[in-house]
Amino acid sequence: MQYTLDHIARIMESASVVPAAPVEHLLLDSRKVYAPATALFFALQGPRRDGHRFIPELYRKGVRNFVVSSPVDTTACPEANFVAVADTLAALQQLAAWHRSRFNIPVIGITGSNGKTIVKEWLYQLLQPDQVIVRSPKSYNSQIGVPLSVWQMEEQHTLAIFEAGISQPGEMERLETIIRPTTGILTNIGEAHSSGFGSPAEKAGEKMKLFARCPTLIAGKDNTAKAVTAYPASAMLYTWSRQSPAWLTIQSVHKKDAGTVITAENKGREIVIRIPFTDDASVENAITCWCVLLQMGMDHAVISERMKNLQPVNMRLELKKGINHCTIINDSYSADLSSLEIALNFLSQQGASSAKTVILSDFSQSSLDSHRLYQHILSELKRHGVSRLIGIGQEISRELQSLPSRESGTPSLELYDATAAFVKQFRPSQFREETILVKGARVFGFEEIVQLLEQKVHQTVLEINLNAIAYNLNAYQRLLNPATRIMAMVKAFAYGSGGAEIAGVLQYHKVDYLGVAYVDEGVELRKAGITLPVMVLNAEEVTFDALTAYNLEPDIYSFELLQSFDRYLQQEGIQHYPIHIEIETGMNRLGFDTADMEKLAAFLRSTSSFVVRSAFSHLAASEEPEQDAFTAVQLDKFITAAAQLEKDLGYSLLKHIGNSAAVARHTALQLDMVRLGIGLYGINSAATNQPELQPVATLKSTIAQLKHLKAGESVSYNRRGVVTRDSVIATVRIGYADGFSRRLGNGQGKIWVKTAGGGGQLAPVIGTVCMDMTMIDVTDIAGVQEGDEVVIFGKELPLQQLAGWAGTIPYEIMTGISQRVKRVYFEE
Repeated sequence: MQYTLDHIARIMESASVVPAAPVEHLLLDSRKVYAPATALFFALQGPRRDGHRFIPELYRKGVRNFVVSSPVDTTACPEANFVAVADTLAALQQLAAWHRSRFNIPVIGITGSNGKTIVKEWLYQLLQPDQVIVRSPKSYNSQIGVPLSVWQMEEQHTLAIFEAGISQPGEMERLETIIRPTTGILTNIGEAHSSGFGSPAEKAGEKMKLFARCPTLIAGKDNTAKAVTAYPASAMLYTWSRQSPAWLTIQSVHKKDAGTVITAENKGREIVIRIPFTDDASVENAITCWCVLLQMGMDHAVISERMKNLQPVNMRLELKKGINHCTIINDSYSADLSSLEIALNFLSQQGASSAKTVILSDFSQSSLDSHRLYQHILSELKRHGVSRLIGIGQEISRELQSLPSRESGTPSLELYDATAAFVKQFRPSQFREETILVKGARVFGFEEIVQLLEQKVHQTVLEINLNAIAYNLNAYQRLLNPATRIMAMVKAFAYGSGGAEIAGVLQYHKVDYLGVAYVDEGVELRKAGITLPVMVLNAEEVTFDALTAYNLEPDIYSFELLQSFDRYLQQEGIQHYPIHIEIETGMNRLGFDTADMEKLAAFLRSTSSFVVRSAFSHLAASEEPEQDAFTAVQLDKFITAAAQLEKDLGYSLLKHIGNSAAVARHTALQLDMVRLGIGLYGINSAATNQPELQPVATLKSTIAQLKHLKAGESVSYNRRGVVTRDSVIATVRIGYADGFSRRLGNGQGKIWVKTAGGGGQLAPVIGTVCMDMTMIDVTDIAGVQEGDEVVIFGKELPLQQLAGWAGTIPYEIMTGISQRVKRVYFEE
């Protein structure tokens, strides 16, 4: 549908006079500029970021249309068009609601505590052979995500499926106005996102507001019974239950042969489906989808056939090490324009300094005709700096071969009719030192391509959730004053998580500074395309060349180091080089004494070598309430010393002393900047007043072998582990060379063994931890098999618990993970 800026202004009830400029795309993020000539930027305001600040940047990128709620300096953007509104978020939602009102197609609205995205994606799989479907990208279900999802609706679509998620009262009414579902799905009512509500009943009532004008509702009675009592009696309610009679009554659930057979009664007849999953969540989500298809009148023979072929929903983009120093982004589960845009943004984020290759399959579902679709895809790849496109599939090959001569900068093409054809001619030498996005529809089996490209290492894996990094960053940002900057610490290989990969996420989310321990860590970041200012905590004279060559900013903590660096800079003819001054206030590790500020300032004034960017100090015990008096003394010493230094230098400095623990516990310590370290990685270093964080890292391995021992037999070196009964012992592919401490041997530590059905159980370590292997006692865990996955630490087994068993701290565990352990980065 065509919109013009003046039309949109009238929809949003703005009094602004603007031209009839065409608008096709809504833009909310200055990092994701798409087709700037027809984009409309909404300057959203949050507790930490104000979109109005990014208008000059967007103007330089070619954006000319803006929706604003604060005064803007129009002289800096002479050709820009501004639509003034009272609230930019409300205006965005108002526009999306108006767009929705133009369609009369069926719209399915889904809410609930869990399962929304899986149900949406499975309904898409089940219905897409018969419908042209528009749906929420990934899990776009928020106050911002829902408007962007609905904006995708076009004339070609015959069905829409949208998610709605809430975190506090008052949100669902706005989403209901935008989605206006004709069929509602309530997946369940659980504990997720409960913190913003006074009671479970309040949360359930808020979720039900999505269905205020919805004529049809589908829900499971077993965990939504109280909620659906509020549904109007005049509307159609379709329920399913495993515990009591319902419209779809589940009679039996049998898990066998890597699948589940579900028998139910509907309208007096017995019906059966089989799904290729055994975990309880998948069973519940499949039954919900079953209920939807029955309500829609689909023939049960068709339902049964399609249920057998349900595919897992991959909720994440995986970043892996590849052959020949390549980086692989695995998104080999879907092929649609919405998820392509997400994947390309991730590619740009992680492949800033390397060549980029994209491997794509046919795109089977799009409202565009094939010719326009692949022209659009090519222009998107060009915009993201992709140098090579490998197309696999008959349609993509046909359309790209038929395109006229391409513009400069368009990716080079390699085309194959099928995955097998690509695999047959594959040569590892064709891929070297590049970032490769592998993205295709599930039927193309691109997992085989990923296996060819992936670097082969042993089966112990450290998974890094990049969404959790962003979540934890936002959790701390909400506690900061708007003017307080953030230095994110990525020293020690980002606490074992991977410096360049983590830094790429932090740069994308616009932190102000990065901090590393040594110059070589900073050099790695620069080579990976990181452009943020980087402070180096331990600069040495032998690294001055690399320091200045890569524009890294040293922490200067002594007169000896200061004078040495001054001599180097003068010899090289470098002036006004940025440095940071460390002040000793009680840590007694490194730093200038507080009494030396006048002498320090005099030296700094005597040379043109330096400009001081910041002054900082380290807290000794900010996480311990019993040391709060000492922390207050440190703060007083630092403020006095920094003020003296500023006065004598004659210019202002950034001042920072607060760390992760101090952000919440000591608001007075925020000053100009804070340094976030272990908290970014999901570890609360203080027991009190800390934000709710998400674990970032999960260390996994697999069972190499099972042994059946008789009572009295021993396990591992020195016969320290002796079984007192007939036992089953599992050998796990991890040892102290991987970072699993020998202190965890002989029953001191435990490992989480995943079991059939999605659960798990702790198994104690037996005997001595070996260099490459660890043995655990799985006698009491049913169904354990060789090759089963185990978790060393993660959501199932917190890192803090493992550190406690080892008698150490989470820092030591994280930084001790060997570099031979494969890192896999993923983004939900």
